[in-house]
Amino acid sequence: MPYTVDAATSGCYEGTTVLINKFGLRDAEALAEVEAAVVPAKAAMWEAKPLCETFDFAHYKAIHRWLFEDLYEWAGEVRTIDLSKKGTMFCPVGEINRVAQAIFSRLKAEKFLVGLEKPELLLQLTDFYQRTNELHPFREGNGRTQRVFLSQLCRHAGYHLDFSQLDTDLLMIATIQASQGMDMLLRQVLEQGIEAEMD
Repeated sequence: MPYTVDAATSGCYEGTTVLINKFGLRDAEALAEVEAAVVPAKAAMWEAKPLCETFDFAHYKAIHRWLFEDLYEWAGEVRTIDLSKKGTMFCPVGEINRVAQAIFSRLKAEKFLVGLEKPELLLQLTDFYQRTNELHPFREGNGRTQRVFLSQLCRHAGYHLDFSQLDTDLLMIATIQASQGMDMLLRQVLEQGIEAEMD
């Protein structure tokens, strides 16, 4: 889904809304096809053998870099423009690092969700999902980075989170509702994809 940005200053090819990319693709559909081939493969590689387990903002950026380094020069770097989508304004550029520090410090204080029973885990997971969605630190690829990070975080905490089990349309509606302060649906949607890991 496209962001609301000024294409002339957003790192896109002149006269287009196509992000400047390493393949030189200027057609949105062609770029989407390449992303659809590259990014899921990279995500699977990360999930099979994570390259980082610090669960801080550096870890979050490392996932983005890994997923998108074959496509964009700025992979893993914090965005430099303000973004909005469907009426939701994301964290202003100048606040991203400060807000990220608060989000990931809280996650650390919660012991990265280790030792929580499922109801409490879902509460914490829902809150973290919403906070990182509001943060939206990258120009593109925020949702995919978020899903890989959350799956790894849950595995570290002894749970399995499978986003393929979730209704993507309902997840989007739930995310929009959560941005307006109503997170019950988001918690219910996430619950559909999570279960305790078997010993």
